Amino acid sequence: MTANKSLRVCEKGHKYYKSSDCPTCPTCDKENKPQSGFLSQLSSPARNALVHEGIDTLQKLSSYTEKEILKLHGVGPASLPTMRTSLEKAGLSFKE
Repeated sequence: MTANKSLRVCEKGHKYYKSSDCPTCPTCDKENKPQSGFLSQLSSPARNALVHEGIDTLQKLSSYTEKEILKLHGVGPASLPTMRTSLEKAGLSFKE
């Protein structure tokens, strides 16, 4: 079964196809990717999920449990090791 992809145009005029309801433009995502920091090491869906929740620093990330982070749409188990490593380098950890 193949998902039907629809042509979309973002507010900047980029054209892209998506089969989900996600409104994120892949071209804009690439342009907006941070060059440094822990967010730059995450996939676009995980990064967008964290930013949408206002989690843009390691200090803010450390105030959540791993289970709470995994409940965010776009964050999967593959993102946790990257987040853990970033937290450990800063002397922080997820909330217990």
